[in-house]
Amino acid sequence: MSRLRLGVNIDHVATVRNARGTPWPDPLRAARIAEDAGADGITAHLREDRRHITDADIDALAAGLRVPLNLEMAATAEMQAIALRHRPHAVCLVPEKREERTTEGGLDVAGDEPRLATYIAALREVGSRVSLFIGHDPRQIEAAARIGAAVVELHTGAYADFDTEGHITARDAELAGLARGAELAASLGLEVHAGHGLTFDNVGPIAAIPQLRELNIGHFLIGEAIFVGLGDAVREMRRRMDEARK
Repeated sequence: MSRLRLGVNIDHVATVRNARGTPWPDPLRAARIAEDAGADGITAHLREDRRHITDADIDALAAGLRVPLNLEMAATAEMQAIALRHRPHAVCLVPEKREERTTEGGLDVAGDEPRLATYIAALREVGSRVSLFIGHDPRQIEAAARIGAAVVELHTGAYADFDTEGHITARDAELAGLARGAELAASLGLEVHAGHGLTFDNVGPIAAIPQLRELNIGHFLIGEAIFVGLGDAVREMRRRMDEARK
């Protein structure tokens, strides 16, 4: 089975910084620590309300990373202009609502095909790989393939929530749905990623899905870094992903 890449989301380093309005902690410094610890890429979500990552952070990350930058963003004209200016390695389109605490679900690609097809065409033209953050509904996966996305990132939030709450039957059903979704996406020529809510304890069954090529993990790793340091947290996640892949 191929090696599974780890993308580390550093949004919540910026959340801590913004709580005091100081320059510290610096998201770029966190990204470099994650690089040194084995991260294969860095993810940052530039939200419309700039609640954590800012435009200046994207400037610094684009200039200062050694590994690829994955820019998460809503499919708006403002965000498209920013992505076209920076030309990141990857752009992951996500749904976004101001009132949500974190991204709550996947894009409705099937319900917005014509607009999204035009939207991602411009990003592809400047060399960015476009990923769509979706659930494992076959309709959404098939629509993603039709409009020319290179990647789908499957939302693992429901799986993680069921696991935390001890709903084992529901968790296992969601895991099976993710596995079927990954298989379908790969059969359609899409690269398959996954993320949201993954921890040391629940990452193994997800990492073992053979069609997955990358996991993007952030909140848990930044929280764990308070206790063990970010480098050690990333290395332990890397170890658990590799163990599940054997």
